[in-house]
Amino acid sequence: MTFLINRIGRVIHRYPVSLIIIAVIIYLSLFNVSGPEMPKIKNLDKVAHFCMYAGFCSVLWLEYLRGHRLLNKTKIIVGAIIAPILFSGTMEIAQMALTENRSADWYDLLFNILGVFSAIFIGLYIMKPIVKKLKEKKKL
Repeated sequence: MTFLINRIGRVIHRYPVSLIIIAVIIYLSLFNVSGPEMPKIKNLDKVAHFCMYAGFCSVLWLEYLRGHRLLNKTKIIVGAIIAPILFSGTMEIAQMALTENRSADWYDLLFNILGVFSAIFIGLYIMKPIVKKLKEKKKL
């Protein structure tokens, strides 16, 4: 039990913003959120799904890179690719099964997955060099 509590504490400490984003995605996916009228642009929601998951996974990458010296490919594949895709699919199924005003849209899932994969490039080719330089400056 102590191991589990320590593990959860470590995850909360290393990934606080990612956990907040997960909570926001759950809220937006499962509850009827009313807000300002959105413009009636075809497939605007697909762009929103892409941006939401690209942003979410980019934050995951940033928090991972900030907290680790070396990249563990297995952790990255599971934590920054597979887990967000499974989470996205779970949210689509939950919308279908748990809500009356939402429905599963497999194109939403597709655009979520595209967002996850775009974050790979953002993480590796934009964030990783920036974080590396920032870490080197701290050593000076």
